[in-house]
Amino acid sequence: MKKQVLISGASFAGLTLAYWLNKFGFKVTIVELGKDLRTAGSPIDVRGDALGIAREMGIYNEIKANEFVHTDEIVDAEDQTLAKFAINTLPEYLGDIEIHRGDLVKILYEAIPKDEVAIIFGNSISGIRQQEDHVEVSFEKGESKVYDLVFGADGTHSAVRKLVFGPEEGFKKFLGVYFAFAAADHIQTGRPKSTGIVYRELGKQAVIFQFKDAANAILIFRAPKLDWNYRDREQPRQILRDYFGGNTHWKIPDILDAMVDADDLYFDEACQIKMPSWTKGRIALIGDAAYAPSFFTGMGTSLAMQGATLLAKLLHETGDHQTAFIKYNEAFKPFVDSVQARVDQSLKVQLPETEEELKASIKAWTSEHQQVS
Repeated sequence: MKKQVLISGASFAGLTLAYWLNKFGFKVTIVELGKDLRTAGSPIDVRGDALGIAREMGIYNEIKANEFVHTDEIVDAEDQTLAKFAINTLPEYLGDIEIHRGDLVKILYEAIPKDEVAIIFGNSISGIRQQEDHVEVSFEKGESKVYDLVFGADGTHSAVRKLVFGPEEGFKKFLGVYFAFAAADHIQTGRPKSTGIVYRELGKQAVIFQFKDAANAILIFRAPKLDWNYRDREQPRQILRDYFGGNTHWKIPDILDAMVDADDLYFDEACQIKMPSWTKGRIALIGDAAYAPSFFTGMGTSLAMQGATLLAKLLHETGDHQTAFIKYNEAFKPFVDSVQARVDQSLKVQLPETEEELKASIKAWTSEHQQVS
């Protein structure tokens, strides 16, 4: 009889894990809180070993066909260009693929046989009780069910992690940064489509990403730990007013207005998830639920795909979840640690705190990176 497994979360980690576990003969169910796939968001990167995984899954060509090729500009307060470059052609990015988040989610989703994998939208796990030979799971909607294994792929604010391992605060490393993004299709940039525009002040950054027929605005800022509830939809609007209200530089007034009025405003703190172990009993965490590196590393998507694939292959090869879980922790942790360690340098470049750092970062882009005429 096939082992019954439940995956919480239908994004990069959860969908990748579902693909492999189904391929290896598990009976897979995915439960996703959202009413549909979550396709909003800015472009993301597929890098390194994740590209090899995409080839193994037979989706590399489709990912490549949807590659987001663009030009980026760094501008000053008067919208004058300080640096202009094509990031896809820079030596350190050669071979990587940048793709719109929604495109990659859809590609992974379509790779999963729907007649073999059950995907339940609009529901979530409310309780988990582990027994020696099974896991009993209760849901916000519907009856409890029994599974052989349960996987938390439900993001930085993972409900599975909270239920099994404890409160989020015990594993979260706050980076002293908050960010928000929302649709900004109406903001005129005066640049061609597929151009990213970046404006920076000390400890603050504003970005407009243009792609396809849409645009997203992003505000990022350094701040001490704020007293806010990530489930509160109105409080972030006031926080953004407090930090960006009255700032008349570049497009910030337009971006702030768009965010305050947006129905789809996304606001969160930049953080990393650090855990001594990603497994307990018959439960395992993957992706941001286990080891969120923060978007400043550019590696969240790739880590999610790599971790999910490694774990699935170990379960297949060992035939024993206890052995597989031990190897998963031991084999993947050094790489995760190395990725998470990159965040300090990235923060220094993205959100400089002194005039010297700001000038140095601009100089680095203008002198070291390829210019686009």
